[in-house]
Amino acid sequence: MTTTQHTIDPTLDLVFERAVDVPPHLVWAAWTTPEHVLKWFAPKPYETIECEIDLRPGGLFRTVMRSPEGETMDNGAGCFLEVVENRRLVWTAALGPGFRPTDSDFPFTAIITMEPSGSGTKYRAVAVHGSKALKEQHEEMGFHEGWGAALDQLVALVKRL
Repeated sequence: MTTTQHTIDPTLDLVFERAVDVPPHLVWAAWTTPEHVLKWFAPKPYETIECEIDLRPGGLFRTVMRSPEGETMDNGAGCFLEVVENRRLVWTAALGPGFRPTDSDFPFTAIITMEPSGSGTKYRAVAVHGSKALKEQHEEMGFHEGWGAALDQLVALVKRL
């Protein structure tokens, strides 16, 4: 299967990269198994309380998070665009299942790549935005800190599997 390439636009995209000491197949399992996503996806003290995954292009990706104050945030019904086992996962909030456009308040596309690196993984997450304002909003929400904390939680989880 061929994968699409994405050229980073620093005015529209946020990039998070890190080497982790777990193999790509475990990172993949954490991203694609709803029971696992519930345990790591939201940076603490937030938590993920619901997750639905239909792992195929056009399939559903949905999470619901809860804040420490008890407020729930339904991230809506997103859509997988690309699924390359153990290597690449692309999903978007701009489309719902079946590639139907959504009216998401916060449309962005996530490109997650997992490259083998020794016994670990070179992990990269790119958040692609349609406007500079949405990119800046995501950055101000704590993109780098939040995605970093979530990745730490993912690694801790898969080390226990």
